[in-house]
Amino acid sequence: MNRKILIKLFISTLYLSAFTFGGGYVIVTLMKKKFVDEYHWIENDEMLDLVAIAQSAPGAIAVNGAIVVGYKIAGILGVIVAIVATVIPPFLIISIISMFYILFRENRYIAFMLEGMQSGVGAVIASVSFQMGVGVVKKGFFNILIMLAAFVLNFYFKVNVIYIILICISVGIIKTFISKNVEKSK
Repeated sequence: MNRKILIKLFISTLYLSAFTFGGGYVIVTLMKKKFVDEYHWIENDEMLDLVAIAQSAPGAIAVNGAIVVGYKIAGILGVIVAIVATVIPPFLIISIISMFYILFRENRYIAFMLEGMQSGVGAVIASVSFQMGVGVVKKGFFNILIMLAAFVLNFYFKVNVIYIILICISVGIIKTFISKNVEKSK
């Protein structure tokens, strides 16, 4: 494996993890910008698929995203490099914050800063949702129908997200088999 790619992967995921506030959905946008737009290691459609896998798997989306991107770029060694680089910053930050939690808890300025960060995180998550939604919409009417059905099932009928994910996985598998059979028959 190319050592330069592994170093670049490590530095990139370390940087993304260190400066991503607001959780895993924020890191998705930054991963797309870094690995799709800047480095061209992954195609845009592939990134959507990798994000879907990362979201569907149990655990933190930042780590799951690092796993799938690391594997795509450099195999098992890429997974290890990406996971280590993704876990180091939050581990250090949380360790430091936990040591000074009493001081932070009562500080008015820290509270205001965190409120401001929440607003920014909301905007970034909205941006990610829009960008990913556009990618899904471009793939065709069937995907729009699935997306709308999932939204309606969760928002209006309060169907558990786990069931929606399982249904969507089943629909995706069936769609794949049908499209492969159609291709074979041509």
